[in-house]
Amino acid sequence: MFDIDELYYDAIDLLKEMVAVPSFSREEKAVADVVEMAMQRFGLNPKRYVNNLWCQTADFCPDKPTILLNAHIDTVKVAEGWQHAPFTPTEEDDAIYGLGTNDDGASVVSLMAAFRALTSMPQPFNLIFLASAEEEVSGKNGIEAVLPLLPRIDFALVGEPTGMQPAIAEKGLMVLDGVITGVAGHAARNEGVNAIYKAIDVINTLRNFRFEKESELLGPVKISVTKIEAGRQHNVVPDKCTILVDVRTTDAYSNAETLEILRKAVLECTLTPHSTRLNPSGISPTHPVVKRTEIMGKTAFGSPTLSDQALMPFPSLKMGPGDSARSHTADEFIRCSEIRQAIDEYIVLLNGLTL
Repeated sequence: MFDIDELYYDAIDLLKEMVAVPSFSREEKAVADVVEMAMQRFGLNPKRYVNNLWCQTADFCPDKPTILLNAHIDTVKVAEGWQHAPFTPTEEDDAIYGLGTNDDGASVVSLMAAFRALTSMPQPFNLIFLASAEEEVSGKNGIEAVLPLLPRIDFALVGEPTGMQPAIAEKGLMVLDGVITGVAGHAARNEGVNAIYKAIDVINTLRNFRFEKESELLGPVKISVTKIEAGRQHNVVPDKCTILVDVRTTDAYSNAETLEILRKAVLECTLTPHSTRLNPSGISPTHPVVKRTEIMGKTAFGSPTLSDQALMPFPSLKMGPGDSARSHTADEFIRCSEIRQAIDEYIVLLNGLTL
């Protein structure tokens, strides 16, 4: 059996160790070393690929379903305005300040503690704990590189700051390059076709576009034109205008379907995606884990923020300690009581669960 107090204090100590080393996306080696040494101390027999670390049930049984516990060890860059030292874990009252405390260190240490507790007892499932890298940039050497190395996953619990409420749907992301072409001409004469003027019509269409279907949990697809470039000098009518389009997709359409609909809506613009791999995700409201969250008095919601769920080809749910509004901000913090709550509730949520 497990000692919940010991797991909690181990989690707090590990979080402070993680904060003390910079862990920007694609630069996670130092924090991965810290997490690996902790897993070794706890007897978890970690495996490592690049800067991703995972461990699994000691008596892994292929005949049982497998649950993945996942959270990420990387952070964004330091924002302006910090009053606390971002790499010095500072404890004040119930709060620990430091970069990555809320997003996503608290989930890492809470899920690791839950893994230790749950694997100390017989379970009707296998369990894998994965501390992944490059989540903040959806990098190729993050979870996408690790999943092919793992056994078949039946369900994933993704730790992200949600106030321990279950996000049962999550928006996906597409970034599109748009090119609108015109004909160059002298600005002083009535000649040429101004690509900027054509782009105005394209941008207005995208701004006001509404899809036929709308997600019940996630609402409408969100389209934002976030960059525009055109022209070389004041007296030449520009023959090309480029735009950058941020599209937050929903479970009403796949990314590929969304792209084709938008292409037909703006025929004057060539839309090319950076990638279509970051798909919207969701889980059935009747899934056993979702039903158990209802029993625990929790309220399911749809999340507008992206996580590693976008790269998971199996049912997943996002739930973790902290508040999403604190992420990527100066003086990021997590409350110790939030970590204690998360450990307790992860154990209650999964212990003895039948998939």
